Order: sequence, then C-alpha cells, then structure tokens
Amino acid sequence: MIKYYDFEKPIEEIDLKINKLESNKTQKNNNKVEDYKKERDKILKKIYTNLNAWQKVQVARHPNRPHCLDYINSIFNDFISLAGDKKFGEDQSIVGGIGKIDDQSFMIIGTEKGNSMESRIKHNFGMAKPEGYRKSQRLMLLSEKLNLPIITFVDTAGAFPGKEAEERGQSESIATSISVSLKVSVPVISIIIGEGGSGGAIALATADKVIMLENSIYSVISPEGCSSILWKSTEYVQKAAESLKLTAQDCLKFGIIDEIAKEKHGGAHRYPLEQYELIKDLILNNSKTLKKIPADNLLKDRNIKYLNITQNH
Repeated sequence: MIKYYDFEKPIEEIDLKINKLESNKTQKNNNKVEDYKKERDKILKKIYTNLNAWQKVQVARHPNRPHCLDYINSIFNDFISLAGDKKFGEDQSIVGGIGKIDDQSFMIIGTEKGNSMESRIKHNFGMAKPEGYRKSQRLMLLSEKLNLPIITFVDTAGAFPGKEAEERGQSESIATSISVSLKVSVPVISIIIGEGGSGGAIALATADKVIMLENSIYSVISPEGCSSILWKSTEYVQKAAESLKLTAQDCLKFGIIDEIAKEKHGGAHRYPLEQYELIKDLILNNSKTLKKIPADNLLKDRNIKYLNITQNH
C-alpha cells in the first residue's frame, strides 16, 4: 500500500476509484479506469513539476522509494558482498561489494536504510558508524588495486550521532573517506537516490560525477535540525528546507552536483523499474566517458572540482 502525502490527496482519491472499479471488471468499468488513469497522469505531472523544497524532502524520504540494495539487485549481476573494516567490525548501514553490468565489473558502495522495521534496525536506518566508513575506504582502495570503477549510492540522513561512534572516531573516519575518495585513481560515480545528509553523505559522494535523482535532497543538515538550531523550534522546517537550497535543481545551479537523473512524474517510488533502467544507463555512459581520461588527469580534475566548490561557497 503506497503512502500518500497531503499534497497528493487528489491522486489518492483517483486511485481509490480505480481500485474500486478494477475489483468489479466489466468493459464499461475498464473504460472508466483508463479515463481515470489519464486524469491521474495529468494531475501527477501538475503536482510533481511544481514541488516545493519541503515536498521534495518528503518524497526523498518516502518509505517505498527504492533503496541502495534495490538498485544493486536490479542493476548488477553476480554481486559479491564484501564486509568488515578489518579494524573493528561490520557495519551494515553501508553495504558494498563487486558486481557486473554486462561484462563490466564495478565496486559498489552505498548506504542502506532498509524497507521494513526489522531491516531498518539491521541497517541502523542508513546511519553509518566509523567502521562503516572505514569499510568504504577499504573497498575503494581494493577497487584501485583491481582497477574497478566505483559506484556509490547515497541515501542517509547523516552519520550515526551516538556516543560510541564518537568514541571510535566518527569525524576522522568521515574525513579519511573523503581523502581516500579524492586520491583513488579509478573513476568514481556517486548517485544520491534519496537523502544526502551532512558529512555522512559527503563521505560517499566525493566523486568525479555526482548525480542526484530529481526528487532527492543534498544538504549540510536536515531541515528539522536547521529549524531547531536557528529558530529553537521544529515548526519552521518548511522555511528551513527552502533556505538550505537542498533540491537537485539548487545543487546543480551552485555546482555541487554534475547531473540530475530524471524521475517520472509521481516519483521513483511509483516507477522503480523505469528508474533502475535510467540509472543503469547513466552508470554505463558516465563510466565509459571517465575511463577514457588518464588517471593523472582524473585525479587532478577531481581535486580541482572540489577546491573550486570550497572557494566558491
């Protein structure tokens, strides 16, 4: 059962009518269903081409939105999971391993939120601890040895803020992940598929190509956190969302990302199969382009890119 937001009430009403008609199939009802579907498509287009920042935050967090493992299982073949940081333990907030698209192998790393209460607890809601980021460093360095392009999927509200994470060096592990990303000599493509929150996202989104799904978000802090700090209340989340410039369109405008991956009107959660195919094509096209660039130039361009971002903002 799909979740509807307040701004989707007209769609929910049409879907209820469609479900009722489909439960009693007749030719007359079938014709009505087709008419309702056309009307729904028009409304979806109208709503989703005019989403404000807070509405995009909601869509980015939709519980049915495809997560990292959904993309991995749908896009890559022969995926071999790799675990552990060889220092402390395994952090299942970050998943990683080697997989193939056709005959091309990739190192895949991503934050996984989970899609049920059990899996969300298992993956700690996508909030990684230091060992998760150190695992990602290990896999990036391994990809360099094997000469494999790196694909990262980002979907996290931020790094885990707990006491034990700080005791084990959370900030250092994030900083080192960024440093490794800047130094690794193979192509790095990062795709923000939902939430790109704070340093926890940047640790995996320091790449040659950063792509954001159209209804994803990327920000230094959550709107709730921003509202609490600036206005001492969570009542200003919508204002905070607008002020943070966290949408894909804002991030592209300011040069934070390189490309926006289109979503069908209605969001990736309504059309996951189409989204997988689009992301698969983007991975293949961008990796093909980046592989043509000599390693020295790739590293130079990547570092200049991030120096320019810091200087311009």
